[in-house]
Amino acid sequence: MTTNVIPAGTGDTGPGAVPPPPSGTPARRRPHTALLGFAGLAGLLLVIEVLPHTGLVSARFLPPSSQIMVALAEQLGEAEFWTALGNTLIAWAIGLAIAVVAGIVVGVLIGAVPVLRSITSSTIEFLRPIPSVALIPLAVLLYGTEIQSTLLLVVYAAFWQVLLQVLYGVQDVDPVADETARSYGLGTWARIRHVMWPTALPYVMTGVRLAAGVALVLAITAQLVIGSPGLGSLISRALASNAVPAMYALVVVTGILGVAINLAARATERRILSWHSSMRSEVVA
Repeated sequence: MTTNVIPAGTGDTGPGAVPPPPSGTPARRRPHTALLGFAGLAGLLLVIEVLPHTGLVSARFLPPSSQIMVALAEQLGEAEFWTALGNTLIAWAIGLAIAVVAGIVVGVLIGAVPVLRSITSSTIEFLRPIPSVALIPLAVLLYGTEIQSTLLLVVYAAFWQVLLQVLYGVQDVDPVADETARSYGLGTWARIRHVMWPTALPYVMTGVRLAAGVALVLAITAQLVIGSPGLGSLISRALASNAVPAMYALVVVTGILGVAINLAARATERRILSWHSSMRSEVVA
């Protein structure tokens, strides 16, 4: 499944668009936002701590958060955990890099050549809804439990996130600006560099941010189902051995990874697009 997200501040006025603040109003970070986030997390931990003691949920299936934290501390002291974490991050990083490069190259190529856009539109619409997990049997047949099987799923899922956003960005290029560049004698590469790329870059960064999260989900899913090395494989083994607190501790680690990757992607996006109006006028809630 893919999500069509249009970055704010690029001229669209649909329901998902975020209007910029009035002229002269600086972007402000609300100081209490982080505190509210921590308060919500603390509330969740409290609920998980209390639920098993109420009898509503058996501690066999949902141990108290205190036991999960103890299991997490134990995991942090084991070399196997760090090896699995490294394997997951390697698969995520390699798969994401391949998907980003392929998505940008293919998207710009298709967008720059109208004939290719017409030829490939139906193929893209046919392939992109196919869930990556449906390719697990193919991945196992081709690569078994090696890292290549994880990469196949990660690249397939992340590629569409980047490609679609690049195509949206290319379609958003002002035709007047493109025609003006042609009239000044700019060639195809020069128009891509000076006209198409600046317009498409906010979309590209949105695609990269979405792809980063999807890549992590697919990396862990592949390891969980296929058994390739990584955190997913550790979670599967913890479940099989009835080490429920350790299993939840590993799930917590995957959640922390997801938050860290999202924060890093957003920070990178803000840095690269510091010149863009969507970043200059962004109000962080």
